[in-house]
Amino acid sequence: MVGIELELAIELICDSVKSINDIEEVSIEKARGRIIGEDIIAPINQPPFDRSPLDGYALRSEDITGASKKNPIKLKVIDEVCAGGYTHKEVGKNETIRIMTGAKIPKGCDCVIRQESTDYGMETVEIYQEVKHHQNYCFEGEDITKGSKLINLGEKLSYIHIGIIASMGYEKVKVIRRPKVALISTGDEVICGGKPLTEGKIYDSNRRMIASRLEELGCEVVVAEVMGDDENLIANEIKEIIKNVDVVFTTGGVSVGKKDIMHQVIKILDAKRVFWRVNMKPGTPAIYALYENKPLLCLSGNPFAAIATFELMGKQLLYKLGQDPDLKEVRKEAILQDEFLKESRGRRLIRATYDEGKVYLPRGGHSSGMLGSMIGCNCLIDIKPGTPKLDKGEKVQVVLL
Repeated sequence: MVGIELELAIELICDSVKSINDIEEVSIEKARGRIIGEDIIAPINQPPFDRSPLDGYALRSEDITGASKKNPIKLKVIDEVCAGGYTHKEVGKNETIRIMTGAKIPKGCDCVIRQESTDYGMETVEIYQEVKHHQNYCFEGEDITKGSKLINLGEKLSYIHIGIIASMGYEKVKVIRRPKVALISTGDEVICGGKPLTEGKIYDSNRRMIASRLEELGCEVVVAEVMGDDENLIANEIKEIIKNVDVVFTTGGVSVGKKDIMHQVIKILDAKRVFWRVNMKPGTPAIYALYENKPLLCLSGNPFAAIATFELMGKQLLYKLGQDPDLKEVRKEAILQDEFLKESRGRRLIRATYDEGKVYLPRGGHSSGMLGSMIGCNCLIDIKPGTPKLDKGEKVQVVLL
């Protein structure tokens, strides 16, 4: 059976998925990496008052005109103010107030002289340098003006965003709810770690690998289970978990073998199958269906095939769901630094490492069942159908992971 093109598969997936619009409120300590659910408008100026950028003396610039080491000018110190404090005194002619970094500039002052240009006097102080009007002077609102838009709805919050929000006095912020995901790894041959590896069995890697990736991509993994090849058991599990999640991913059971039971699971569920098979290697037999109007993406059981098709299709599904701009597919051209000698009759995706316009193949095999050579890889090379082999120095297209 001929499959559909990858681009069409992604289009069908994204067209069938509704973006999450549920809003929840979280503390700003937990907001980094979340998608903001509202425009953030500045409620105050930042700084909220005129302040000193350094330790020194606040004064009137006209009182120290011509000051120098040879011609020091002496002023009376009438008070001292530190960051967090304030003074009600107003500086008059030939007066000054000792001031520390971050403190509010007293009335009557139009500049600050750094303490290194004085004799550090406490009752009177000698000034050894001229300072101009508004020199060493931070204005109220010079960083952020009250009423200005700070963050747009839909932006992903970085640590800088968190700092800005915190400077505005926020303790909580509204964000879009994370996608809730269920993950089922199928196969009678699969057992969980910690148990003896008996004859014919393999340890589960898909569930933990993809669950880790889902968490890395900002999803809430509600269920992550290893199940056998019982279609009724799997169908009943999906019936229950679909109520509490936005999407279900499965691995294994998608091809045409005796134990490829996901086809039967979809029939039992009476789910709408959107497509089966995609013209790509690995991961050709991927299935996409809708159950209770929620996406069900069934991936190959081979580890590399599972992660490759997840990165290409599953990640775009999550992008549409959660609206995280970092999940949008990024493709780049690169120069291959190694040879890939296999013929690619159909579209093929191979693991590689991209670095500043160059792409390197890993040591080890490229089989869809091999996972070890994925260590250090950060991209997939997308090889066109009908490519006999790839030579060193060729231009290739890569999909960044």
